[in-house]
Amino acid sequence: MNKLITLTLLATLGLTACGERYADRTLSGAGIGAAAGTVGTVIGGGNPVTGAIIGGAVGGVVGAVTDPKSINLGKPIWSK
Repeated sequence: MNKLITLTLLATLGLTACGERYADRTLSGAGIGAAAGTVGTVIGGGNPVTGAIIGGAVGGVVGAVTDPKSINLGKPIWSK
């Protein structure tokens, strides 16, 4: 079960990317936060669902309030 969760989170993390638009930053922050929260609680022996919810909420808020000029990892590879 832990291997499945870890592989799923790594795949999800690979699909997230910071963006220039408000919605892009919010969604990518939530995805990264959910992945980090789940992995952290699995390693710590907690409930991975709770970690994903809390991490996703915190990551989404951080992504929403972040200015694209202060943290910008570039455009996603699929945009031109």
